[in-house]
Amino acid sequence: MLVISYDLEVFTPPCSPGALTFSAIARLQGNIAPALPYLNAVLPNAVYNPGAPALVWKDGRRHVVFHADHLAVSNLEDRNAAVEQVERLVRLVNETWQERGQIEPSYAVRQRPTPMMLYKLLPGTNCRECGQATCWNFALKLGAGQVTVADCRPLADPIYADRRAQLLASVIEDQFV
Repeated sequence: MLVISYDLEVFTPPCSPGALTFSAIARLQGNIAPALPYLNAVLPNAVYNPGAPALVWKDGRRHVVFHADHLAVSNLEDRNAAVEQVERLVRLVNETWQERGQIEPSYAVRQRPTPMMLYKLLPGTNCRECGQATCWNFALKLGAGQVTVADCRPLADPIYADRRAQLLASVIEDQFV
């Protein structure tokens, strides 16, 4: 086991006073830096910075950052959700570390897609079927995880199959179990 215990702090983000969501920081007893390349290999679309060392990952609508000595998670409903999510993330770190013999570590440094990159892959119809006024608004929300690729109905048309595949490869829409 890499992480044996941690101290948990749950708070309202200082940049969002009065927010209805919370953030949490788990200060770890130990150093998980050696596990980050393995997490980078198993987490889809994680953004790894070996110089920090840190790994940023979007887990559904939650943002997760793994640092050597702590992890942070945002967009939590309450303290119970914070405890549940941090426990899940600690389990993920420990299980990944335990299975490292079967995982090829990845030192690849990936970039999150920019809204412009996402926008260029959209049909550009501004049809509003997704609930957004324009494809640009959709791209902004897609990058922020507020909508999914499936919300763009024109992308279901076979003529956009390549674009849809590229978008699905670019954004994170599923969560680990």
